[in-house]
Amino acid sequence: MAKLPIVNDLGFYEIRMESVGGFGANLAGKILGEAGVLGMGFNGSNFSSYGSEKKGSPIKSFVRFCDTNTNVRVNSPVTEPHMLVIFLETMLDTAGVISGAGADTTVIVNTKMTPDEARDRMKLHCGTVVTLDAMKIAVEEKTRVNTALLGTLTATSGFIDPEAIKDYIRKNLGKKYAFLIEPNLKTFDRGTVEYQSKTFTDDGKYPAQPFRREGQKMGYMNQPLGGVLLNPGSSLHKDLTVSRSGFVPVLLIDKCTSCGECDITCPDYCFEWEKETDKKGKEVQMLKRIRYMHCKGCLRCVEICKFGALVGEVEYEVDKSIITAGFTESAESAKV
Repeated sequence: MAKLPIVNDLGFYEIRMESVGGFGANLAGKILGEAGVLGMGFNGSNFSSYGSEKKGSPIKSFVRFCDTNTNVRVNSPVTEPHMLVIFLETMLDTAGVISGAGADTTVIVNTKMTPDEARDRMKLHCGTVVTLDAMKIAVEEKTRVNTALLGTLTATSGFIDPEAIKDYIRKNLGKKYAFLIEPNLKTFDRGTVEYQSKTFTDDGKYPAQPFRREGQKMGYMNQPLGGVLLNPGSSLHKDLTVSRSGFVPVLLIDKCTSCGECDITCPDYCFEWEKETDKKGKEVQMLKRIRYMHCKGCLRCVEICKFGALVGEVEYEVDKSIITAGFTESAESAKV
C-alpha cells in the first residue's frame, strides 16, 4: 500500500472539490474514494454536499484517506484540504472557495491561466497552484472536466495509483455508459500530463484565508412564510456563466430578423431588445445582443432559429469581444 505524503492532526489526508452541478464533482469524489479504499487499501470516506440537484447549483465533494491503523470517526466537511480542486475558473470569484488553503495545499484549477495568473486571481497566500485547461480537453474528447481533473489530481498527489483510478472509472461507467469509458480514460490520461504547476512561499503578497463558516441566517424562529421572495429581482444579477459546458450561442446580427423565437425558447431570458422605428414609422422591438452573464449554453436558441442567425460555437474559440458585445456582424468574425 502506498504511503500518504502528509496527514493532519487526526491522521487524514483530505481533499475538497468545489464545483457546480453538471460537471461531475460528485462522481469524481466517488471514483476517487472507491479507488483509494477498495483499490489501494486505505481507510477513508467520501461524500458530497449540495442543495437542489440541478445544473449550476453549488456542490462540494469531500474525500478523506488514512492508513489502516486509523479509524474513520469524522464525517464533517473538509475545511483545511491538502488538495483543493476548483472545477471552474469563474468560481475563483466566489467568496470562500479557497478558504482553508495553506502552505501544504495543492490547488488545482480548471483554467487557461498560468499558475502565477491563477494565484493572483485567487489572492492565494501560499501553497502549490496547478492549472489545467480541462474544459478544452473535455470538449475535444466529448467528455466532462471531472476525469481530466482526476488525472491531474492523481499526477500531482504523489501517492494515488492511476491504474486504480482508471479501474474505478470503468466500474462506475459500467455497461450502461460503456461507450464513454474509452473517451474518459483518454481524458484522464491527458489530465495527467497537460498541466502547469508552481509552488509559492509566504512572500507577504496576500494574506492567509482561514476557513470560516457563516452559519445560518434563518431558522425556525425567523423563517418567512413559504413563497416569500426576500430579494425580488435577483434573477437580473444571477450569473449562469459557471453552468456552461464549453459551448455558447453566437448571434450573427446581420442575419437576424428579430422574429423573437429565440427569446421564447430561452429559459433564462438572455436576449436583450430595444425599441426602434422601422421604415414605415412604426415602433418595433429589435434584438440587439445576448447577455452571456445569464446564458448557461443550452443552445436551444440555436436549434430553433430558422435564419441561421444563431450558431453554436466552442466558447474558448470565440473572440472575447463578442462575449462582451453580445453579437457579431458575421460568422467569419466569430472565431479568435
